[in-house]
Amino acid sequence: MPRTREYGVNTYRETMNHHILSVLVQNRPGVLARVAGLFARRGYNIFSLAVAPAEDPHRSRITIVVDLDSAPLEQITKQLFKLIDVIKISELDPSRSVERELMIATIKAAADQRSEFASLVDIFEGKVIAVSDEVITVSLEGHPEKLDDFEDLLSAYGIVELQRTGRVALPKLDRSSRLRLAN
Repeated sequence: MPRTREYGVNTYRETMNHHILSVLVQNRPGVLARVAGLFARRGYNIFSLAVAPAEDPHRSRITIVVDLDSAPLEQITKQLFKLIDVIKISELDPSRSVERELMIATIKAAADQRSEFASLVDIFEGKVIAVSDEVITVSLEGHPEKLDDFEDLLSAYGIVELQRTGRVALPKLDRSSRLRLAN
């Protein structure tokens, strides 16, 4: 779904065709640089990138949200598999995966706006993590669209600084797996 964002007097419309790749790699120095370098050399656009050690400390999972308008998915995966440290690549269907992202933002908040702003943070299940005389820093985690909506509402207060982690994602559990885990 395209989003419209205001940047000064220009309006930018996000209409990219995104896909989520979960790439399991060897946890070695330089692996992320080689993956990012491959994207740069080929002119592929990375919309979001997150990496951390996986369940096995010798491996890392890289979640890459790619813009398929810059290259076909098949071409991207073929190029990734050429890298020696790549173990497995999975495309995650957004309707069958769990996605999360973290946002930390510092917002202008005058004393008379604080209770209104605190209510907004509560509605989105965020946390106030720092307060000064003129600004408040908040954190929020959730589905990227939830963070998009929150960010749009923050604009009315005045965003001083904002940082988002990029998506992390895993496949959803099927019903039988969830039942086994509950027992």
